[in-house]
Amino acid sequence: MALLIDIGHGGWIPAEDVRARVLAHAPGADVRVRTDPGALEQITMLAVSRLDADWPGKLANLKLVQKLGAGVETIVAHPALPPHVRVARLKPVAPAREIAEYVLAHILSAQRHLPHYRAEQAARRWSPVEPRLAAETEVAVLGLGHIGACAAQVLRDAGFRVTGWARSPKRIDGVACRHGAEALPELLEMADYICAILPSTVATRELFGADLLARMKPGSTLLNAGRGDLIDQAALVAALDAGRPGAAVLDVTAPEPLPQDSPLWTHPAVTITPHVSGWHLGEDAFADVAENYLRLQSGAPLLHEVDRVRGY
Repeated sequence: MALLIDIGHGGWIPAEDVRARVLAHAPGADVRVRTDPGALEQITMLAVSRLDADWPGKLANLKLVQKLGAGVETIVAHPALPPHVRVARLKPVAPAREIAEYVLAHILSAQRHLPHYRAEQAARRWSPVEPRLAAETEVAVLGLGHIGACAAQVLRDAGFRVTGWARSPKRIDGVACRHGAEALPELLEMADYICAILPSTVATRELFGADLLARMKPGSTLLNAGRGDLIDQAALVAALDAGRPGAAVLDVTAPEPLPQDSPLWTHPAVTITPHVSGWHLGEDAFADVAENYLRLQSGAPLLHEVDRVRGY
């Protein structure tokens, strides 16, 4: 039984580094990387950031795909992945905290008018603007899972009025929690900032279409640190032109990388970052990968197994 690690794209943690960290938690395990996979029939577990199209057909004895991260939509919907292959994700602390810091950083930048001051400095103008008070600012966090709950708590602790939204009822101290599709439009109408931290599912794809975008508070900001396909990007451009919302911060897009001819690149109300809000996995993530390797061997229940039908 062997574990193969394949990041599936460049610009992130090298597979060799992931292998070393997993081995630190499971000494003696058979852990391989794509550049030296060995006998493919021995591989029963595959750990990936992005699942390449060729692996399901090559790994005849594959039993588990471990996502190195949270979003699993491209794995559970992979047309070549046999139905008996299980899928697991991670719930590490480090990237959840980083995503919370990401949305907080952009909100604070807007609250303290930092883009305005950068422009004024370039023009050599001294023009103070009153900052907005956190206690008078409404922030909505959509998605109250592992990552969204962390973001809601960080924003709450920074003094903002935070309302969370999820499909089912949730409880977070100091955060007003709402649930169900009927509660979402009213929440968007009152929020100054909307932080979308939702998975990609049948229910959430293009959730932010023209109708829902039109319900947003004029001048509000939509921050997407969930999945790119949560937003109808053509509808977003039209909505930004109409001022509802007034701005968008996009760490994720559909597709990725964002095509060079996309109008989002040059829209004055859009800030784009290249899927960097949650970067580090943290030691607990590597420990969970190692633990799932051992549990797969022993037949024990897996950590954070995904329901392939529901998609999360």
